[in-house]
Amino acid sequence: MAENTDPRFDGAAEEMPELSDGDDEDIDDDEEEQWMEEEEEEEGSQPVTCLFCDRLLSSVPATLQHCTAEHQVDLVEVIRRHSLDDYGYIKMINFIRSTKCDASSLTGLPDAPLPWESEDFLRPVLQDDLLLQTDPEELCSVGGSVLSTCPSSGGESHNAVLQRAQAAEERARRSEEALARAMDDLHKLKLLAQGLVLNAGTGKSGNLGTVAELREDEDEAYFSSYGHYSIHEEMLKDKVRTESYRDFMYRNPEVFKDKVVLDVGCGTCILSMFAAKSGAKKVIAVDQSEIIYQAMDIVRSNKLEDKITLIKGRIEDINLPVEKVDIIISEWMGYFLLFESMLDSVLYARDLYLADTGSVYPDLCNISLAAVGDTEKHRGRIAFWDDVYGFNMSCMKKAVVPEAVVEVLKADTLISEPTVIQTIDCNKVCLSELEFTSDFCLKITNTTDCTAIVGYFDIFFDKGCSNKVMFSTGPQVTKTHWKQTVFLLERPVPVKAGEELRGKITVRKNKKDPRSLLVTFDLRDRKQTYSLQ
Repeated sequence: MAENTDPRFDGAAEEMPELSDGDDEDIDDDEEEQWMEEEEEEEGSQPVTCLFCDRLLSSVPATLQHCTAEHQVDLVEVIRRHSLDDYGYIKMINFIRSTKCDASSLTGLPDAPLPWESEDFLRPVLQDDLLLQTDPEELCSVGGSVLSTCPSSGGESHNAVLQRAQAAEERARRSEEALARAMDDLHKLKLLAQGLVLNAGTGKSGNLGTVAELREDEDEAYFSSYGHYSIHEEMLKDKVRTESYRDFMYRNPEVFKDKVVLDVGCGTCILSMFAAKSGAKKVIAVDQSEIIYQAMDIVRSNKLEDKITLIKGRIEDINLPVEKVDIIISEWMGYFLLFESMLDSVLYARDLYLADTGSVYPDLCNISLAAVGDTEKHRGRIAFWDDVYGFNMSCMKKAVVPEAVVEVLKADTLISEPTVIQTIDCNKVCLSELEFTSDFCLKITNTTDCTAIVGYFDIFFDKGCSNKVMFSTGPQVTKTHWKQTVFLLERPVPVKAGEELRGKITVRKNKKDPRSLLVTFDLRDRKQTYSLQ
């Protein structure tokens, strides 16, 4: 490869992020011994809750023996079979406690991937869980000395177990700190590399600003919002939305028969269950929000656990248990279609997992605009600030106007024919095409003042379907939870019936928050940018 002499790379070394030195202090043997002796002086030890029932056992060895005798699962053998290290062991324990899986489910597991591979299972389910403080290497030591140590075998053997547990806890703590520093260093280097690549391609600075580049902690607010039950209730009760997905799958069983399906952002798993009932051979449901724990119960309650596999995590961060899938289904649409940027994740999954002959559903969608003439609402929201209890607050307009309004618009306030400004084929579109500029022309039907532009979207289930299904979120049809997105004009534009109102719209992600949108209108020599956040 030729040496790169591009001047756009100059100074890259100066911008190299400061990384941790990776020098971890070793545990001082004397301090560790003294610390263990102090721990030994504490009275007794706390009971251990069984992994598979509510029984309280007196110690870790007693718990493992109980699991072997009562639940027919040898956890030491599971550790050995899958060569679990400290982290794998911890994740297994937390996985069992959080999912309340049956002991039988631990037998016959594939070598990889294991169901507890997500980093989320590093979080303890029970506080001060003694099972998490046990070193798996000690459990698997020759002769199984730990397992053979019973509570009744004397204080010396108990103290030996306690010493090993406390030492393992300290090693795990130091290892977790080192891992956190390494992950942070990796993220810094990743951003640096992206900046270099972007500079080389465009000559401009900045990072990609995509959802895939958000760290889990940076994206926590988005997924936390979907952990609340009310939002899922609202979506399920949206009949236009939910019944369109149902009708698409139930009326086209040939599309799903014996197929492997991936549900991105599964929520309560309603789409996964529709797919399973439509003949899918296997459904993999993925969601990062806490709602997935309820989804697990829902799937079990409907006896579909043999067909539906649930995985907690972002699709960008996990590994699927299959190499390819035949179908990707997802309800990814946000306000003005692209708000929340969940389509980014669907396209990531498509490019990584979708078979060449497969398809994403819904497969087609478009965004439409129309002119609005509602002088009463405009006065109530914009002109209102000119006189507030006798005070001039017109400066507030500069803050109010740029905020796009999501509401149900009255159909009789439309004063133009709608026009489609963007069509998206989910099987072909590239990530870069989700930011776009489009000219538009609105044919005016009423002589009045244009006070706003309204945007909405239509969704199509089309590819390979003998019974095609579509739905709209426009103001002329049954309302949905997406409503419509209204962009109020600071100053109304006079229009006449029969004329054409021409303009330009630019849609782009907010680089500071790639899940939010910035929408700019150029209309009659007036330019205004609106935010959806």
